[in-house]
Amino acid sequence: MRRATGGADLRYPAARMSKAFVKEDEAGDDDLPDGAQPLPLGAKNYITPQGHTRLRAEIHELLRVERPEVVKTVSWAAANGDRSENGDYLYGKRRLREIDRRVRFLTKRLENAEVVDPLQQQRTDQVFFGATVTYLDPKGEERTVSIVGVDETDTDRGRVSWISPIARALLKAHVGDEVPLRMPTGIETIEVLAIRYAALED
Repeated sequence: MRRATGGADLRYPAARMSKAFVKEDEAGDDDLPDGAQPLPLGAKNYITPQGHTRLRAEIHELLRVERPEVVKTVSWAAANGDRSENGDYLYGKRRLREIDRRVRFLTKRLENAEVVDPLQQQRTDQVFFGATVTYLDPKGEERTVSIVGVDETDTDRGRVSWISPIARALLKAHVGDEVPLRMPTGIETIEVLAIRYAALED
């Protein structure tokens, strides 16, 4: 076993991550939805090909399918009299604002996106973005996580954001490395057991 020495590389061995990696506030993002993670200030929005496709599909669904239907409902409701007490009209207007806000948010994410395909990673012996890592937690239990974009996290499926504490601890580690993990109760040590790169299933 060896103790890993930290570093700042994220995607590939030759790529250096911005110092902004440690800053977790995305300044001026008024469209950040509840529960969404802000990107580190000035950082690219690293995302897998599958995640990128899902965001594009969501924008298409909102703009081409749902929004036109809501607009029809609002127009119909507006023609039915007093708008101040018209539930269909009030709900529709609120839903339009929600859709437009979500589209603005997704558009910003995609404009700043940098797609990183785990299958293109050549240094498969080391942890970078897109890696699926099995490690031994402080309690001696095996756990597996996949390091993904901030809009792809799914704790039930073991998918963690690249800015999460566990991902930060694992980045650049090799199999057999013991790395420090910052926990609310202090610093714990975890051991890397396996690293693999594979396309994530939807």
